Amino acid sequence: MSRLLAPQARIFVAGHRGLVGSAILRRLQRGGYANLVTRTRAELDLLDQAAVAAFFAAERIDAVVLAAAKVGGIVANDTYRAQFIHENLVIQSNVIHSAWRGGVRRLLFLGSSCIYPKLAPQPMREEHLLTGPLEPTNEPYAIAKIAGIKMCAAYNAQYGTDYIAAMPTNMYGPGDNYDLDNSHVLPALIRKMHEAREAGRESVVIWGTGTPRREFLYSDDLADACVFLLENASAVELGEFVNVGCGEDISIGELAAKVARVVGFEGRLEFDTSRPDGTPRKLLDVSRMHAMGWRPKVGLEDGIGRAYRDFLDRTTPVRG
Repeated sequence: MSRLLAPQARIFVAGHRGLVGSAILRRLQRGGYANLVTRTRAELDLLDQAAVAAFFAAERIDAVVLAAAKVGGIVANDTYRAQFIHENLVIQSNVIHSAWRGGVRRLLFLGSSCIYPKLAPQPMREEHLLTGPLEPTNEPYAIAKIAGIKMCAAYNAQYGTDYIAAMPTNMYGPGDNYDLDNSHVLPALIRKMHEAREAGRESVVIWGTGTPRREFLYSDDLADACVFLLENASAVELGEFVNVGCGEDISIGELAAKVARVVGFEGRLEFDTSRPDGTPRKLLDVSRMHAMGWRPKVGLEDGIGRAYRDFLDRTTPVRG
């Protein structure tokens, strides 16, 4: 494949402070891309159409990584349904349209594996999109992400842009959200196990039955995949989107036990079956990424250890 992203390209990383965006920014810097553009929300509110349009008109951006999104775990998705669909639709519409208006030819849109039907065949292949009903708890978020995929494809078809989309599996890593109400399952488990160990508790309660199976990808691996795609994959070759994951899954019960081992919690794990499980299984078919020559490098146990060290670094008070 010929390289599609020039080393001197002026690249806007939208959402550079988040889990995914910060990892992509680090990976671009390591790859020698020095002409990187970032904006905090205070500097550029991506929900503000006029501000986004003015930004692209002024900045002469060559490529965009659209990692900005409203994200959260099962509780947040089910509680803030209107915010999840509205904010994600507005952010991606503003950025994609203004990028086109500003002459940006290259864009990478980040979605989520929740775009697939609740009972999709496993592992989920790209062609399973829109073949059945979505998981109700995160349907608003999923619909927004599906709209982003279709928006990129529509702009490519009508305007000749080269906008690609990647659908990662469940992410974790440095800079994650460890809030027990709004975070995803793995960072929430890290915090629960740590606090239980520190408090000397005999048990930790896990939401649901523990039987659903999930796939997890370390954020630096996703960042590597994103830069790989930007450098090598055109929309013509890639199609509407591509799955990004490790191709292996684990039950929530097994994951909880693994996190407990890494953190050092030796008590009981109790499952609150009154809480929702969500989709029974979400395993991505990642054969297309493998065929292109990309594979993840960080194993789950190693990644949990790295994430736990990040949690400790961010939550342990510095003693003077």
